[in-house]
Amino acid sequence: MQVDVLNIEGKKTGRTVELPDEIFGIEPNDHVIYLAVKQYQGAQRQGTHKVKTRMEVHGSSKKLHKQKGTGGARKGNLRNPLYKGGGTIFGPKPHKYDIKLNQKVKTLAKMSALSYKAKENAIVVLEDIKLATPKTKQFASILKNIGVGGKKSLFVIPDDADNLYLSIRNIPTVNGTLIRDINTYDIVNANVLVLTEGAAKVFTAEEAEA
Repeated sequence: MQVDVLNIEGKKTGRTVELPDEIFGIEPNDHVIYLAVKQYQGAQRQGTHKVKTRMEVHGSSKKLHKQKGTGGARKGNLRNPLYKGGGTIFGPKPHKYDIKLNQKVKTLAKMSALSYKAKENAIVVLEDIKLATPKTKQFASILKNIGVGGKKSLFVIPDDADNLYLSIRNIPTVNGTLIRDINTYDIVNANVLVLTEGAAKVFTAEEAEA
């Protein structure tokens, strides 16, 4: 898949980047995307919800009446779950929501999500940007020039672009990530995938090494 490289003014530079079909042209697998998103969202949950059981609520532990011979139900104490102010039974307890996925499944999910973006023509390649200092306003104008201003977008940058990353993070509709940290949820959650030219060439290099 060939994608034109745009400059910061949104015009074609005349250069193109070949995105490998082995990554961006596969038949997407919806189920592995679902599993990867489920794993990501589960890992974000703290799981700290907790109710007080009959052992933990405040109240007397005195037995209300004798066990047998009253004709009524057995009653231990006021902390019985059947009473108002008693403990809660079968309530939530702190636990983790993360699930384990094999590495090949996660890799296939990322490739499937990238293939969906390629099918939707929602991939933009921008020439490498060098900023002397972090400039959010300048970066916002660049986004407007390339036609993704106001759209929910994932901006993938190389590892050595610290000022670019700092310029991105104050824009609410843009999520900036390093090429090594890209994940399925971020790809699916974005309307447009923006790659710098250097980041796009990493995919080609990885495919050549494979």
